[in-house]
Amino acid sequence: MNITEKYLGKSGVTYLMEYSDEDSFDHLPYEQCRQVYGVCIYEGKMIIGYGGAKDSWGLIGGTIENGETFLETLTREIQEESNMEVLSAIPVGYQKVTDTRDGSFVYQLRYACTARPHGPFISDPAGSITKIASIAPEEYKQYFNWGQIGERIISRALELLI
Repeated sequence: MNITEKYLGKSGVTYLMEYSDEDSFDHLPYEQCRQVYGVCIYEGKMIIGYGGAKDSWGLIGGTIENGETFLETLTREIQEESNMEVLSAIPVGYQKVTDTRDGSFVYQLRYACTARPHGPFISDPAGSITKIASIAPEEYKQYFNWGQIGERIISRALELLI
């Protein structure tokens, strides 16, 4: 499935968001991939984090560090931001995010994953995520609403995990 939406960023810049379902990210140019986030499920609940640049609720994940694989990024970010261990992960899809001012673009990758706690969440070492919540997946729009693209990411992740 492909979905295209426009997004107005906090800085006033308009971005074109083009989402595509994917079973693999191998064909994407590594240097254009910037973020990896996961729809993480633990005991039937979706794990979300509060904070980040937008100071709101959302999926847990972050920026790919130099030389990391996409799965390594997901595993590290989930551990750092929620103190959870990724048990399994499946690609859901990606967003191609284009800056309408100059046509430059990056890819943001989305995974479905199962996870379990290492222990209680205390803090994100980077200070980005300040708290986490365990919610019923169908209630995510009470915390964040990312339009049609968000709906597709969440619904496809749940389909893949069930």
